[in-house]
Amino acid sequence: MIPPHIRARVTDLDPEALPAYLYDRAGLRAHAAAVRAALPERVEVHYAAKANPAPEILTALDGSVSGFEVSSGGELAHVLAVLPGARIAFGGPGKTETELIAALRAGVRRIHVESRAELHRLIALAARHAPDRDVDVLLRVDVPLGGELLRGAALTMGGDPSPFGLDPDEAEQCLHLLRGPDAGRVRVRGIHAHLASGLDADTQVAVAARIVDWTRTVADRHRIALSEVNVGGGMAVDYTDPTARFDWSRLGAGLADILAGRADLSLRIEPGRALTAYCGWYATEVLDLKRSHGAAFAVLRGGTHHLRTPAAKGHDQPFAVLPSPHPWPHPWPRPQTTAAEVTLVGQLCTPKDVFARRRPVARLAVGDRVVFAMAGAYAWNISHHDFLMHPHPTFHHV
Repeated sequence: MIPPHIRARVTDLDPEALPAYLYDRAGLRAHAAAVRAALPERVEVHYAAKANPAPEILTALDGSVSGFEVSSGGELAHVLAVLPGARIAFGGPGKTETELIAALRAGVRRIHVESRAELHRLIALAARHAPDRDVDVLLRVDVPLGGELLRGAALTMGGDPSPFGLDPDEAEQCLHLLRGPDAGRVRVRGIHAHLASGLDADTQVAVAARIVDWTRTVADRHRIALSEVNVGGGMAVDYTDPTARFDWSRLGAGLADILAGRADLSLRIEPGRALTAYCGWYATEVLDLKRSHGAAFAVLRGGTHHLRTPAAKGHDQPFAVLPSPHPWPHPWPRPQTTAAEVTLVGQLCTPKDVFARRRPVARLAVGDRVVFAMAGAYAWNISHHDFLMHPHPTFHHV
């Protein structure tokens, strides 16, 4: 589970450098290149920066992805500061006027419109802040699918009443507006429909086909060209099996079938977690071992204020134990357990500070290092860093 070069780096870290995040940039580049190679040429890959916006991650992905999807003015400014020439798609609900103005002034390639009010606001702002160029938008639509396709999703952002995107009827009203003179130089290029996360490749293909069919029907009814369809991200990541991977080849073959005979159509996907989850590890050490009412607990340095993923998703974070690289410095015996099951917790004063519950370990001792895998996405950047004011982890890009 831990590549040899990551294992060696963890072992070499001074105890005061723990907890630590370690990122495998070469592994990330190889993974992103393999994803790109598995997809048809007319499928663009935009990295969802919200998954992990670290500058080193963005630069590692640059060249393997077509562009970057951002969901706030802060993300927009951050990505452009790291990669000034990056192609940007700007999405997310509740965009402020300041954010829209920043996107217009930056020449953002695509703006994903979430509501009719947002479209009116964008048209007015574009007339003042980008009067000499076309502003291209995709309408984000809660495309009706029927509940069966999304039943196995980890998260759903559409298919039912949702704060995300446009109701289909409202989307058609926006198309009427964009066809008229009041739209100015704001042009609709296509449809965006990120409806769910945690879908396997076959389900992703089925969802994409439904979205494309809906888009074509609406385009024909309005006699308008909708040449781009963004089917979002949400490729499944299985935290119960760090060796499992989303089947990108199967997705590529399915998207190629959708594109067949449609020379006027291009597709876009926006993976985040499925690109970067596997390139990161959170390494820490065992501070204490205790038993309570017959159950074994290991208290680790750090906690879910550093790695919020298991608390946020309600799962056990996969891990490996590396024996302590240092001799025991005290006159009393090193505390250890050979309990069949141990719950791994952090230093926070809350029972929710749990990395993994009742997981089997052959042996665990104070001072041993615990390395949590799949910590490259929605980990440090979504965590409540300053709760209890423990030191932040150190960061290592190898």
